[in-house]
Formats: sequence, structure tokens, C-alpha cells
Amino acid sequence: MASPDKKRKIAPKVFNDPIHGNIELHPLLVKIVDTPQFQRLRFIKQLGGKYFVYPGASHNRFEHSIGVCHLAGRFVRALRDKQPDLEITDEDELCVEIAALCHDLGHGPFSHVFDMKIIPKAWEMDDRKNNEKWKHEQGSIDMFDHMLKVNAGLAKEFNDMKFTNGKKFTEKDKTFIKELINGPKKDDRKGRTKEKWFLYEIVSNDRNQIDVDKWDYFARDCHMLGIGNNFNHNRLISFSRVIEVEGEQQICYRDKEATNLYDMFHIRNLLHQRAYQHKTSNSVEIMLAEALVLADEFITFEGEGRKLVRMSDTVKDMKAFTLLNDGVIHKIIESDREELKKIKRNS
Repeated sequence: MASPDKKRKIAPKVFNDPIHGNIELHPLLVKIVDTPQFQRLRFIKQLGGKYFVYPGASHNRFEHSIGVCHLAGRFVRALRDKQPDLEITDEDELCVEIAALCHDLGHGPFSHVFDMKIIPKAWEMDDRKNNEKWKHEQGSIDMFDHMLKVNAGLAKEFNDMKFTNGKKFTEKDKTFIKELINGPKKDDRKGRTKEKWFLYEIVSNDRNQIDVDKWDYFARDCHMLGIGNNFNHNRLISFSRVIEVEGEQQICYRDKEATNLYDMFHIRNLLHQRAYQHKTSNSVEIMLAEALVLADEFITFEGEGRKLVRMSDTVKDMKAFTLLNDGVIHKIIESDREELKKIKRNS
């Protein structure tokens, strides 16, 4: 980690998490958590409409993001301690943690309901979109850039950050953070050289889907849904190493962890069967999506230049998108507008 700065205005903060216990975050991470853009995640359900079937599934993207940040930090430090020859730096470590913390900034109302059901349908009905596609990962990158732009204190914290080696954050580091969130193809990676490409496998692993994002939501979702979980991510971290495979440095695991990895993919399948693809919760999400798509042109948020932006266009205006969360459904429920009353009656 970066060395403590006596002039720093904020100290590391400890979060008491029901999954991971006490989580201590670096002051820069605390500064990110304190922004309106990150606090917005408190009001976006991790499991979308599943809450209407599983009353315990009340957890949000906020605590999940902090959990992923915690696991990412633990993972990269474990590799650094065991293999100093990898030359993992303070900058590498903090960049991975920032990416993990910010990886879900782009989620909209009811999480995947927004990017998988609402946006595609709303844009399909709007000829102006020309079959354009949008993913929440791109939204996370856009929100990360917006967060640095509109929060002067955070931008200053980034610019003033000094590591133990005397270095500061560079544009290359910011590129690396955004690449970790929504990884480009290997040949397009600019944030780190090939020797450190294994770092791209920690937050979101396109190679084999074994990453800390899944480890947190498997544990957190099982806990909140009351589903048993035999997968042990702590053992996997302990028995991990970076090894050169076919000319590339990759994160690998001891052969005796094969059963543990089987349990990881088993719990993923179990969660899909019992919760993620639950027929009743899927029906609820379809109704939520239909109502919000019909209400799209009547629901607006104030964006850049005080322009009113319709819900489906907020993904192009991060100021407006910052105001969008699960509470959008209450705009329909509480409205006296005739068009929204009609949607409410038909939903």
C-alpha cells in the first residue's frame, strides 16, 4: 500500500462487513466512497427484482463493491508477498483496488434489469439509437471519469497521491484502472506491459471467470438468500501463484484446489437455479422493465447544462445518471400525471 501522508485530511476507514468482517480502506478509496456517484449504489439492489421473492435479498451494489475492493486488495497483496519477483508496485496494488471499488458504478435501477431489459427495449423503440448497444461496464468507466471531473477534492487526492517510491498517479495508471473495469482485448491493453497482464485476471477474469467480483457476490448472495455455500475463496487466495503458461504470466492454483474450484462453479449454477432464474422473480423483473420502458419518455432527470434527460438517455449524461436508482419506480407510483397513472394501472 502507499505510505501514510501526515497531511492527509482523511484517515483509513474500517467497515464492519457481514461477509468479510472488518474491512480497512486506504484514504483514497474512502474519498471515492464518499462521493455522490458511489453513494448512489446504496439505492440499487444487488439482485434487482429478486428482493420481491426473497425478502432477505435487500443488499445493494454499495456493500458488494466494497467487498470486491477488499478481496482484490487481499489477492494482489498475497501475490506480492509470495512472489516479490513479480515486481508488483504500490501503484499496481492501489489501481487494482480502485478498479474493484468502481467496477459497478455504471449499474442502473434494479441492476441487470436496467442494462439487459430496460435499455435494449427502450432503445429498440427509439429510431434515434440506430441499434446502438450499451453495457454497465462502459457506464462504470464513464461514471469514473465524471467522478474525477466533478469532485475537486477527489481529483486533488489523485493528483497529490505519493507512493513510497516517490511516484505519483499517471494517465497510464488511470487507463489501467479503466481497463481493469472493462478489459480491452490483449493487443489493445495500454495500462500495463505483458509481464503484468496477470493483474487483469483479479477483478474481472475473461480467461476463466475466476475473479474476486464473483467471489464476493457468491458469498454475499448466499448469505442473504439463505443458501449454503461450500466454496472457500480464502483457500484459493492462499494457494494461488503466478506462473508462465504458453508464454504468458497467468494466475494459477494448486492442483489440490480443484475440488474447491468445482464448488465455485457449482454454487454459481445453484444460485442461477434457485434465485437468478427464479420464475417468479423473473416475472417481477419483466413487469418492472415493461413499466419503466413505457414511462421512459415521461421520467426525466436534470443533466448537464440543466437539460432534462429522459431515463434511457441518462447513460449518455453522467450528471443525470447520478440521480437514477431503484427509486425511479416511485416516480410512477407517486405521480399524478395521467400517462403514469395509466402505466401504473396496467402494470
